[in-house]
Amino acid sequence: MLFIVLPMNILYDALPASVLKLCHHIKHCGGHAWLVGGALRDVLLGRAIHDIDLEVFGLDFTTLHDALLPLGRCDCVGRQFGVMKLQYHGRCIDIALPRREVKIASGHRGFSVEADPQLAPEQAVLRRDFTINAMMYDPLNAVFLDLHHGRDDLNQGCLRHVSDAFVEDPLRPLRAMQFAARYRMHLHPSTATLCRSMLHEANALPRERLWQEWRKWSLADAPSYGLQALHDSGWLAHYPQLQAMQGCAQEPRWHPEGDVWTHTSLVVDQMAAIAQQRGLPEEEQSILCFAALLHDIAKPLTSFADPQGHIRSPGHAQAAEPLIAQFFSSIGAPSRLLRPVWHLVNDHLTHLHAQPTARAIRRLSARLSPVSLQQWEMLVQADASGRTPHPPSRPALPWLEQAQAMNIADTRPTPWVTGAMLIALGMKPSPAMGQLIHQAYEAQLDGGFDSPEAAQ
Repeated sequence: MLFIVLPMNILYDALPASVLKLCHHIKHCGGHAWLVGGALRDVLLGRAIHDIDLEVFGLDFTTLHDALLPLGRCDCVGRQFGVMKLQYHGRCIDIALPRREVKIASGHRGFSVEADPQLAPEQAVLRRDFTINAMMYDPLNAVFLDLHHGRDDLNQGCLRHVSDAFVEDPLRPLRAMQFAARYRMHLHPSTATLCRSMLHEANALPRERLWQEWRKWSLADAPSYGLQALHDSGWLAHYPQLQAMQGCAQEPRWHPEGDVWTHTSLVVDQMAAIAQQRGLPEEEQSILCFAALLHDIAKPLTSFADPQGHIRSPGHAQAAEPLIAQFFSSIGAPSRLLRPVWHLVNDHLTHLHAQPTARAIRRLSARLSPVSLQQWEMLVQADASGRTPHPPSRPALPWLEQAQAMNIADTRPTPWVTGAMLIALGMKPSPAMGQLIHQAYEAQLDGGFDSPEAAQ
């Protein structure tokens, strides 16, 4: 067993005092708490801690639950699995017992699970997926347990499976995708081989679990690493809309970086950098990342070489809608994301075919709703900047600056003719009223009148 005694300041000092206090409490009650999971990875990478996961040995579920109750709200989220959530000093801490898992059926949920508080740590870590998730730390004794050299793999950016039991859970290739994207990692060749052997179970995975992994991918620092892991694992074949991008040539004059897949990989990373630089909320970042991923999804269907040998892809932005819908269905994405992503993709080339006149900006802002012209400009920036060796650029910035001057960068133009106005003028509600409101808004966007007073 590989026990490493670490200097106290490496991990101990990074832990909140409340967590150390909790570990002391568990010890006083006869248990032994180990820090596992994301907090351990984050500390070793010099990142701030977000999630706290503890694995407690030596106490059965009931005894542990009773010991935690005086500390705060303690919810049993999986009594069979020995899992509970403790609300403690403003944190939600996941606490679990070590457990055995036996594969009894296909799919992600086909396991018989039994909590076993007397299980040895070297047996408990065998159910982990990757070596970077099989590390354990005892903060009270400053002992770091790394049976499968996860710290080395973390430092080398290598995602490697713990054991051949990896193949029992078909969700793990997608976990590999999001871990690769979040930590800039690559799949170990032997792990990639195991992933390819699991592809036949892809359709058995529940949509909600698929979405959890894809959502984490969309919020990562380096989404392209996840796309590369998806390719290396063989699971890109499960997403034909993405796989078709590979080998789809582009006009070198505009895309010296290579095919659509290469361009898209660069664009998603540019989008992640823009989102993080601006501190975007998670939902907004996710929408923009998927728009970056899917902005050229229809190029494989629309591309051809003209008589002069130039590659063209006419109408690829407008042809993307059904492909986006198919892809979102395959990953279990919430339906609320489809419309904003489609609107961004549909107009991502508008700045190339029109001048930023007041009318064009009003029209674009209204057309993009529920997303904003400011979000659209971020996608255009990411697209234009994903063309190495060309430098990053913001070709739609004049559109954004004028929209800001017109106060419609963050929201579509407010309709000046409304039902309430027409009723106040003596008109009764009717289908004709709706048609009039629509016609008035169209005229407003065209510049037919420039104030609510003029609209009357």
